[in-house]
Amino acid sequence: MEEEQQIWIQKFLTHLQYERGLSPQTVVSYRRDLAKAIAFCSHNGIGNWQEVDAQKVRALVAAHHQAGLSGRSIQRLLSALRSFYVYLQRENIVDHNPAQGIPAPKGKRALPPSLDVDQTAQLLNTKPCSDLLLRDQAILELFYSSGLRLAELVGLNLSALDLDTALVRVVGKGAKTREVPVGRRAKAALLAWLSVRAGWINQSQEAIFVTRHGRRLSPRAVQKRLRLWGLRQGFDVAIHPHRLRHAFASHLLESSGDLRAVQELLGHADISTTQIYTHLDFQHLAKIYDQTHPRARKKR
Repeated sequence: MEEEQQIWIQKFLTHLQYERGLSPQTVVSYRRDLAKAIAFCSHNGIGNWQEVDAQKVRALVAAHHQAGLSGRSIQRLLSALRSFYVYLQRENIVDHNPAQGIPAPKGKRALPPSLDVDQTAQLLNTKPCSDLLLRDQAILELFYSSGLRLAELVGLNLSALDLDTALVRVVGKGAKTREVPVGRRAKAALLAWLSVRAGWINQSQEAIFVTRHGRRLSPRAVQKRLRLWGLRQGFDVAIHPHRLRHAFASHLLESSGDLRAVQELLGHADISTTQIYTHLDFQHLAKIYDQTHPRARKKR
């Protein structure tokens, strides 16, 4: 692939970050997926993006499927390629979108790893013995209380948090804003942390979660601290932000059954994304129905 053609990848990624407002993590994912397309083109002697047609995209899909890439990962690759070609069409670099209508191989959709209610209580019910652990507890409580993504949590500023009304304003994917509740225990943990934070920052720092040096906490640092917290609590599974987000969604669905509400709280644009959390067996659903439905509750 010519260097000039690769430059268009970088222009597209800049467009995603600054025009569409996608998170740095999402932009990295696009870069990774489009690198697969570049490698395929270079291997097959394709010199520019106009040369790629539907047949070549099918060959790209087949090659990665045979190499063991999951259907979901191939779908993400196709989505990145389609978006890239929409951008190239807008810039008059190509006159077609070869990825349009190309399906990915179907694969088994795995349920997200989660924690049950008892495991979550074990993880969170501890008394921090240092300022650093007070910060970590506030992070854990907010993840579980509000179902935030990692990028959403590290991007939070003080102006987004209203503890009087127990709400936090979150900027999610595509720069979409939503408000989510902050639970009682998360509020208490945040108040304890904010009193510590005041001694770690200068007046210009807006980030809620910071390092000892007063800098905004990075996604990598949060991941590292959560893993360490899990190990200290004796967990044999990795504790990471998505596991807590999944626990939030699963436990809320178990108690409410309100898929639309959970969709709004998670910030999912498509309810089919939320439906992956509805992995309750029939007996559990029947039990919830018996306990909550006005026509099913037994008289006492």
